[in-house]
Amino acid sequence: MQVAKEKLSNLASSAKEHVHIFRAKVEEKLERVRARTQEEKKMAKERRKLKEARAKMELHKAKARHAETKLGAKQSHGHGIFNYHQPPKKLHDQ
Repeated sequence: MQVAKEKLSNLASSAKEHVHIFRAKVEEKLERVRARTQEEKKMAKERRKLKEARAKMELHKAKARHAETKLGAKQSHGHGIFNYHQPPKKLHDQ
């Protein structure tokens, strides 16, 4: 169940990334049409690259959050109050 949820979340995040990239390309084209000099055209291209990189970074962050959520759901199925992998914490130390 959690694997399917993670895959759907990743798919939605990927679609969102594609929308942001498409929007950045359209904005670049509009800026290039309005640009009067070569420098302005280069700046429009650089802004597009920046927006694309930001969209990809957000996709990777979202995928990490989805994986973390999946792992958290797996680990939350505890069997009682005992943790067998770590020594017990002392009650008097705070």
